[in-house]
Amino acid sequence: MKHKLFILITLCYTSWVFSQEIPSSFSLQEAIEFALENNRSAKNAIRNIEAAEKQKWETTATGLPQINGGIDYQNWIKQQVSLLPAEIAGGDPGTFVPVTFSPKQSINATATLNQLLFDGSYIVGLQSAKVYLEISENAKTKTDLEVRQSIIDAYGNVLLAEENLLIVNKNIEVLEKNLAETTKIYENGLAEEESVEQLQITLTSLESYLNNVERLKDLSYKMFNITLGIDLNKQITLTDNLETLTLQNISLELLNADENIENSIDFQIAKNQEVSKELLLKLEKSSFLPSLNAFVNAGYSGFSEKFTFANNNQDWYGSSLLGVSMSIPIFSSGMRSSATQRAKIDLEIAKEELTETEQQLKFQIANAKSNYQFAIEEYENKRQNLNLAERIEQKNQTKFFEGIASSFDLRQAQTQLYTAQQEYLQSMFNVIANKAELETILNTVNY
Repeated sequence: MKHKLFILITLCYTSWVFSQEIPSSFSLQEAIEFALENNRSAKNAIRNIEAAEKQKWETTATGLPQINGGIDYQNWIKQQVSLLPAEIAGGDPGTFVPVTFSPKQSINATATLNQLLFDGSYIVGLQSAKVYLEISENAKTKTDLEVRQSIIDAYGNVLLAEENLLIVNKNIEVLEKNLAETTKIYENGLAEEESVEQLQITLTSLESYLNNVERLKDLSYKMFNITLGIDLNKQITLTDNLETLTLQNISLELLNADENIENSIDFQIAKNQEVSKELLLKLEKSSFLPSLNAFVNAGYSGFSEKFTFANNNQDWYGSSLLGVSMSIPIFSSGMRSSATQRAKIDLEIAKEELTETEQQLKFQIANAKSNYQFAIEEYENKRQNLNLAERIEQKNQTKFFEGIASSFDLRQAQTQLYTAQQEYLQSMFNVIANKAELETILNTVNY
């Protein structure tokens, strides 16, 4: 009973410790750092590097000494016989005598050392293993960049949903107050029924939009949790503010950043592909070269009519052999030549793809810079538009209750305000997201 209680307490404590490992609140930078360690794609990218390191050693080890051992036990259920001329044993000429040349049972134990002396494919394999490791490392860098961008987008979407929810609730609160006042005025015969109906239409639309915003907020949190690499239903809070993040992400220096294509991770990956194709061509060419191997073999053999191999008086006979073998390719009916030509074609394709990647990256950088600059300009424009829309709505609201403006004018001003609010929020998100995209392409991120 005490043992079971101890296990239960241990499990509870372990569960509590693990639950404490995941923070309940994140700034954007904290979220990025957490995701780079816990995002499932990021963790698999690390495992791929570890696998590439093992692959590199596996390839290296094929050219190092290899020792193999073997034990063979044989028991003739029916021994094989050979025929000897009978006249050797004093028999009649032309007749034969059946004899057996070995005992019924035997054991052979051997150990063989193999050493590769020369093989062109081994040299190419070592180079390929190094390139494979570089490819895995570059893939990890690309994964980290993508995870970072995904976290920024997910974080921004959550903040966008939160800000949107606050604004919609505030708009509904103001609209409900207007509707209540207008209804009283209408009941006193000082306003038309249409004024009440216009406000009711606007309120119904806002309430419907509010429900959608709440659903989007829930989905945004779930998406953010998935990107972090934690349970999608875990309750967390974000400590950064959308407007503050927007101001922090306005960087005119980034628009003038050096457009060094070679720094881009996509270029480096394309370059890896070209190098790997060059190595494959070398591999095919190496098939025309001979290979040289050496071996040393040593062993013991024992023979007996019965199973006496565990006895101390059993006789054992040692043997040892040294050898060198060379394999020389002579004629393959054009197979090796065709494989080499195919590898040359693949290399030319890789070179064209590298050039295409360069051109695409130049365009992507120019496009990302344009989008980022436009996002900054739009942010300032939408901020000014929001201020104007708020003033227009306030004026129309005053005019409406003074009987100067119609309910239609008020609804139009309110709709214009709501649109300006949404565009302003979206412009802030666009600044953050477009900066992250540009940094990803340029590979100028400092984690």
